[in-house]
Amino acid sequence: MASPRLETYCCPNRDAATQLVIDFQPEVFCGVCIGSASVSLLLTILQLLPKKGQSLRKMPRASSSSTILLLISICDILGGLGMIFRSSVWLGFPGFIANISVANRTDVWPSAFCVGSAMWIQLLYSAGFWWLFCYAVDSYLVVRRSAGLSTIVLYHMMTWGLAVMLCVEGIALLYYPSLSSCENGLEHAIPHYVTTYVPLLLVLVVNPILFRRTVLAVASLLKGRQGIYTENERRLGTEIQIRFFKIMLVFVICWSSNIINESLLFYLEMQPDINEMPLKNIRSAALITWIIMGVLNPMQGFLFTLAFYGWTGWRVDLKWRKREIPWESMSSSTVGENAYPSPVNYQSNIHDSKKISTTDSQQTDEAISMLSEGNTSGDDRLTRSSPIYQGW
Repeated sequence: MASPRLETYCCPNRDAATQLVIDFQPEVFCGVCIGSASVSLLLTILQLLPKKGQSLRKMPRASSSSTILLLISICDILGGLGMIFRSSVWLGFPGFIANISVANRTDVWPSAFCVGSAMWIQLLYSAGFWWLFCYAVDSYLVVRRSAGLSTIVLYHMMTWGLAVMLCVEGIALLYYPSLSSCENGLEHAIPHYVTTYVPLLLVLVVNPILFRRTVLAVASLLKGRQGIYTENERRLGTEIQIRFFKIMLVFVICWSSNIINESLLFYLEMQPDINEMPLKNIRSAALITWIIMGVLNPMQGFLFTLAFYGWTGWRVDLKWRKREIPWESMSSSTVGENAYPSPVNYQSNIHDSKKISTTDSQQTDEAISMLSEGNTSGDDRLTRSSPIYQGW
């Protein structure tokens, strides 16, 4: 799982709270991490693969929101691989791991492994947090018609730039003046914890606000198309709202244990002796949430694919070949070169008897379709929920 305690453990003079959780049943904890990360990794890849029976249609260009969803899944996959590697070495080479705790050692490989694997996990999951924030921003801008494919470059710069900067800054302050002689006390570790949890708290606080504003904007957009708000339009707006709710629900489930655990450990660090009897319940709660983190953090990848696309099925098409099928025109007018049709036949669901002929209506359909991808049901979900179907 992703926790700043992984980097703190690399210091020989680590604090007692970090020592408490790291030394608690390490074999069981590493086994839990390997099992959870492996299951999530396999199911996430299964979700992303093309399936038999899908009607494959490639959009001339993919939306930035669709690209962001794929990048979130990639970050989760790579972060899960880092967990599997770190936990496997921890289980397979106990003597190698024991050298991490040796002060003034000459062998640098245990420290390099400890710091490198912890930074890899933190960096990938932090990048995933930033991408999730960008998804909320992009969803709002798409509805406001202020986003385009050009913004994905800006998102890349912001996401990877902030993730790397915060990770390096936190690590540098944590290991000052050197890895073998980290400063004692809680103060030197606080900047590292802050840089780790800033993107997580940003998603928890800001994303619900942006999602809510997006849902309200969608309602206004749907009303503005024909001047009325029909039952079908209301249902589509509800589906988009449910999709945003599922994304935040998965995020809260997977990461709330980290906040609780860090709060408990922080409280223990401020005590003169964490082994006192009055603190027994606090210690037990910290250890329980530590194990829960090992289960839920890696599962984020798979749970997010369920929130994004729904269950895409088991029937993987290994002989799949990408091919283009001409899109049926959504209106009586020709779609311009800079416009692309919706992956959801919005017109047939809402106004079968009315054809849309204006550019504004086409842009509205595109904006709604980007937000509603993966929310259809039945056979439509089979043919539209695959990430590869959506132009990736």
